[in-house]
Amino acid sequence: MQAKRRVVGIVAALLAAILSVGALIAQAGSPAPSPHRAANVAFSPALERVGEGFTLPLYLTHAGDGSGRIFVVEKGGTIALLENGRRGTVFLDISDRVRASGYEQGLLGLAFHPNFARNGYFYVNYTDRRGNTVIERYSLSPSDPQRADPRSAKRILVIEQPYANHNGGMIAFGPDGMLYIGMGDGGGANDPLGAGQDKRTLLGKILRIDVDNGDPYAIPTGNPYADGREGLPEIWSIGWRNPWRFSFDRLTGDKYIADVGQNRYEEVHIERRGAPGGLNYGWNIMEGKHCFAPRTGCNQNGLQMPIAEYDHSQGISITGGYVYRGKAFPRMQGYYFFADFGSTKVWALREASANDWQMTEIMSARFAVSSFGEDEAGELYLVDFGGGTIHRLIDRE
Repeated sequence: MQAKRRVVGIVAALLAAILSVGALIAQAGSPAPSPHRAANVAFSPALERVGEGFTLPLYLTHAGDGSGRIFVVEKGGTIALLENGRRGTVFLDISDRVRASGYEQGLLGLAFHPNFARNGYFYVNYTDRRGNTVIERYSLSPSDPQRADPRSAKRILVIEQPYANHNGGMIAFGPDGMLYIGMGDGGGANDPLGAGQDKRTLLGKILRIDVDNGDPYAIPTGNPYADGREGLPEIWSIGWRNPWRFSFDRLTGDKYIADVGQNRYEEVHIERRGAPGGLNYGWNIMEGKHCFAPRTGCNQNGLQMPIAEYDHSQGISITGGYVYRGKAFPRMQGYYFFADFGSTKVWALREASANDWQMTEIMSARFAVSSFGEDEAGELYLVDFGGGTIHRLIDRE
């Protein structure tokens, strides 16, 4: 198994180096950028290394159970605890059922049930051996609260994937208690299946399901096609290319979604808490704020425009993050942080006034940021894909 993981790591790291233009991943172990105060932000951003020893980490989160534990998802099919600055206890190992050979395949997402402290349930999103997306529920081990029981798997949803890329991967519980699932358009260039705008496929969508009712789930009231007549009932919103990380602002409940672009633009969207289901975020009619198919004169009626975008002179693959709501660094309050996997640039985004969004480049992480993460206290972390390190975002005077 270790040999297999080394092969997967080599392949993924080589691909990442190519995408990063100049093998930026080779710099993953370098020191954090020197602190500085970027224009238009009130804080002095820097990164503090807090963990190392992980293999192709893709996500970081907490259990919300008061334990303060930090869980790191590894592409090959494992979830490990961050303990004493290093990769610690392996919480779950399902590498025997995960396909991680494809660049965008593997164990991609993790979400703890809002009542995890009582029921011990958590959910994962992974690519199975056939290349399909699987959402499964697992439970804590009855004999060891530091580990999950790999035999407790309950299959929730399987979605066939036509290609090895654009698998999405993010899952998160919203403030409404529903499980949201991010699905890419199925892969290939230019959305060849037309999935983004097709309401009869789960590809190119964000889904919303109720895992507390039904077997294995129920369709929540308020889903736009709950009756199945105009679209699949699991669909919450449409028009996504590959939403690589979305998050809910723990203060407002607003949802921020980063969508990876095709050849020209990367974009960030906001969905306000209480917004109706069925909103259309544009792909593949549009890429960012620009017509895609057709290149000019596209019909933009009813489409949701991004609150921020950048072109491919600034980066090539967006990594969505979180709104900072921690207490350690008050000057960072209310900023949404995100990055680019290829260029390693990190931005802060805030709403300066109603619907007036201000986007500021604050630093280069100097490593390929595969994900952001949030701990139980609301502090933010950046995940270094190639170097296997974890960094906390701080405000340093």
